[in-house]
Amino acid sequence: MSEQILNRDSTKERVTALPPKQISRRNMLMTLGIGINVVAATLFSIPIVGYIFAPARKREMSADLAWVSLGQIAQFPEGETRLATYRNPLVRPSDGDTANIPCWVRRISTDKLQVFAINCAHLGCPVRWYPQSGLFLCPCHGGAYYADGARASGPPPRGLFEYDYKVENGELFIKAGQVPTLAQPPSVASADKPRRCTCA
Repeated sequence: MSEQILNRDSTKERVTALPPKQISRRNMLMTLGIGINVVAATLFSIPIVGYIFAPARKREMSADLAWVSLGQIAQFPEGETRLATYRNPLVRPSDGDTANIPCWVRRISTDKLQVFAINCAHLGCPVRWYPQSGLFLCPCHGGAYYADGARASGPPPRGLFEYDYKVENGELFIKAGQVPTLAQPPSVASADKPRRCTCA
């Protein structure tokens, strides 16, 4: 009887002492492939989820397209174009000075103004105003614009981008928080009409 008990105990030891199952190359590659596909599917789904929830985000962002002050209207003399700077309402703490965005303010008459983005419509280089010639010139590829923002010459496909503005209590506000793109309408001046410079 004691021999039967020993046999049973040794069988238990043999059962528990079996070596662990080795992973075959095929199983390992299958698991690796499934893992890579899960990661790829997750990365591909991010834009799709963003597209689905974009309308909710758009409502949230419309508040960011705020009216931002450029200062008192008196600092922009009639008949002149001046550089102004505003703080981007979509700023993050890490943005630093890059959140200070310049723009050109052209005061045509007492109550009529034009506010242009500083970016060239070609590749976004900053344009400069030259009052002697009455032109905005882009230093990167030689783009030129008339005083009213219309395209004069060079590679830009259209006129300068123009901000919406309003004047309240003697203060000039622009609708900021939007990045100039080709999807936005160009300045009021039409780039289709050939124009001549009225410089002296």
